Amino acid sequence: MGSLECDGVLFDLDGVLVDSTPAVTRVWSAWAVEHGYDPAEVVRIAHGRRAIETVELIAPHLDSSAELAQLERRELDDTDGLVVFAGAARLLAALPSNRWAVVTSGTRRLATKRLQLAGLPLPEKLVSAEEVKLGKPAPAPFLRGAELLGLRPGDCVVVEDAPSGIEAAHRAGMTALAVPTTYARAELGQADALLHSLDQLQAVSVPGSGGQLRILLRW
Repeated sequence: MGSLECDGVLFDLDGVLVDSTPAVTRVWSAWAVEHGYDPAEVVRIAHGRRAIETVELIAPHLDSSAELAQLERRELDDTDGLVVFAGAARLLAALPSNRWAVVTSGTRRLATKRLQLAGLPLPEKLVSAEEVKLGKPAPAPFLRGAELLGLRPGDCVVVEDAPSGIEAAHRAGMTALAVPTTYARAELGQADALLHSLDQLQAVSVPGSGGQLRILLRW
């Protein structure tokens, strides 16, 4: 059992709130084959990273903007197997709407569609791939999430499923909780706490100093 208090929670989307791994695997595997790369390696690199940066890393000779547009279209069209993770809806409902945000490496259109298909509420604050110059593992996405919530970075907790997201959270000065949905537990060892699943995480609002509302997370 563990617990901590914070002022806000920043959720990664894919692999944390929704399971989109089948679609991600299909889209990136097809792209890899088309361009002569190893599908398994490309999929491993793509998880938790902005698509445009994945393309730039693997195939710097390609027009990354054109590839991004094509990849986004494919992911928007591929919804087979998309499911919400157990505990996600309950957890979001337990949090004040102005105290949580989604910070995703996907585009805003893709994130919105996946949240809607999963039946999850659209967050008041969403940080998507288009809104930062550098994606995870750079700290910019999570720093932007804290800014949108009007909170100090150190008062936010991140929930992630990828090593790049954990690194980004730590570089932003935030505590990182991880769920082993996409990567093996051994690859998530840098997280401050490793959960069995999102269903394990509980959230309640508690009074803080000066009567300010805080969030108690328990697992």
